Amino acid sequence: MHGIKRVKQTPEALEARKQKERAKIQEFTALSEDLLRRKKESDYSEDAFKLTTRLLHINPEFYTIWNYRRNILLKGLFTVRILTDELGMTMAALKSHPKVYWIWNHRRWCLENIPFGPGEEGTPSHNDWRNTAWNNELYVVEKLLDADARNFHAWDYRRYVLASMPVPRPELSELGYTSRKIGANFSNFSAWHQRSKVLPRLWEAGTLDEKTSRESEFELVRNAMYTEPADQSVWVYHRWLVGSNPDKVLLLREIEAINELLEEQPDSKWCMESTVHYSRLFIKLYPSDPAAAGLFKKCQKYLKELEVLDPYRAQRYRDLASTM
Repeated sequence: MHGIKRVKQTPEALEARKQKERAKIQEFTALSEDLLRRKKESDYSEDAFKLTTRLLHINPEFYTIWNYRRNILLKGLFTVRILTDELGMTMAALKSHPKVYWIWNHRRWCLENIPFGPGEEGTPSHNDWRNTAWNNELYVVEKLLDADARNFHAWDYRRYVLASMPVPRPELSELGYTSRKIGANFSNFSAWHQRSKVLPRLWEAGTLDEKTSRESEFELVRNAMYTEPADQSVWVYHRWLVGSNPDKVLLLREIEAINELLEEQPDSKWCMESTVHYSRLFIKLYPSDPAAAGLFKKCQKYLKELEVLDPYRAQRYRDLASTM
């Protein structure tokens, strides 16, 4: 870290560190060989189960061992208590490894295999317990997103939880949740993406007036553009918003708004790229419109500038210019 003086380690300390690392490697290798042998021999004992816990603690990305662990549960250790403990185990693992897909996958498997609560399916006691379990799961994933609001694994899992809840969460609540996350950080791509999934359902259901809501979204994303003009997530969301209703007036309005920002940010790659994108779309949809000729000239100008500004994609810009 900056400002902290490094302390040179003694040869003894370095050797001790190397020995510790070698011991870890040896433990991992021995455990791996033992468990793969047990798997091959169809050993579904409690001892094998405990060994999978040890190995996954060392390497949570060893998906073969996750699969073996599930087989052990299915073949002999399948109880409500054990599977509930599995949720605790995965929660602890996610705190240290929040972006390991196989931990999230195992958590899903646990929820899909736990018998939800007391009583027969469909009875009040059963349904109450099931509702509580899924509400708790939503709370868990929100805590993880509080720690890292841009963890796309957690966002994907959140969508899974929302789709699985026996009593659906109101879409307006989810829209409010994305608003809070975006308000905290405009660069939250996953929150913008979630918003693009929620809004069409609200419009289709008539919960929100689509015209009024769209204008509010343009205002929101325009504020984000001015605050974070170099952030890709904002521009991707803007393209979704325009692309779902690209009429003539809207396209010209948004092109003008982006060019106003470009005057303040003359080297903004995203401003230029977006102007080119919307101008090409306008020319394609409305080739005989008087504005098309001016947009064509502007596109050619920006594509030339982008070749210099973004040399790694220079050929792409030349190709775009040649196909207009």
